[in-house]
Amino acid sequence: MDKAKRRTLKVLGSTLGAAAFAYAIEPLRAWASDMSLGELLQKHYRELTPDEMRAVLARLEADAEAKYGREVTIEDIRPTPGVELGYALNLSVCIGCRKCAEACHVENNHDRTTNNSYIRVLEMEQGSFDLEKGTTTYDHAVPSPGKYYLPVQCQQCDNAPCVKVCPVQATWKESDGIVVVDYNWCIGCRYCEAACPYHARRFNWSKPEIPAEEINPNQSYLSNRVRPQGVVEKCTFCLHRTRKGLLPACLEACPTGARVFGNLLDPNSEIRWVLAHKRVYVLKEELGTRPRFFYYFDN
Repeated sequence: MDKAKRRTLKVLGSTLGAAAFAYAIEPLRAWASDMSLGELLQKHYRELTPDEMRAVLARLEADAEAKYGREVTIEDIRPTPGVELGYALNLSVCIGCRKCAEACHVENNHDRTTNNSYIRVLEMEQGSFDLEKGTTTYDHAVPSPGKYYLPVQCQQCDNAPCVKVCPVQATWKESDGIVVVDYNWCIGCRYCEAACPYHARRFNWSKPEIPAEEINPNQSYLSNRVRPQGVVEKCTFCLHRTRKGLLPACLEACPTGARVFGNLLDPNSEIRWVLAHKRVYVLKEELGTRPRFFYYFDN
């Protein structure tokens, strides 16, 4: 194991005490058992040289083909200078169809067994904004009378609690506003998952199962490559698409046009128009997390 990572774990252990430390790193055992020696010794993403990154990507592509039987391309796609990404959602036209969650499931190579997605669609009572009273398990026709629908995913907070609690700096905020995870550096302690007030992070309890023919082969190191067992994962605004000028998969799948995405620094972007002309709000504003995900109604 890398010296810096071992040193961090040692500090964590002395801070928590033996019992708490053993409990905290329990997922590490499963995490390490599914990793090659190359993965275990790999440097942090932000310390890799261009040559080292090329070697890492080549190794991950070979591993993906060996484990899942599918040839894939994994890129390291960096933020574009002068771009800060933001998302807005019109709750007046969202019908709760969950097409966004389905698109996320396919685009981001989620485990098929758990039907995982980075998006939860809450069915809410009209007039209520209490997330704890919303339900994600509705199975009737939508939209239902007296209800509205609130899709929730990573809010890409500017003051992100998940980033602050990570003991090994495996998660951080990039210059375009996207909070990312180095899945080869995460130790699976799940502190970030507990810290997120939006329940936007997922933990891989087992090795993801995806049939070869269903794998999206167009992947990125920090986003939709198949994440290993024992790490925490999250929405990245589909950075493998949006950093190339494409739209998030969830937006393209929305049948009602409820979603708006774009560059917050571009005064002519659609999202800037929404922020200027609609009465937008953010979830749990009182927590001071400063989300980059905005909600609004037409009226």
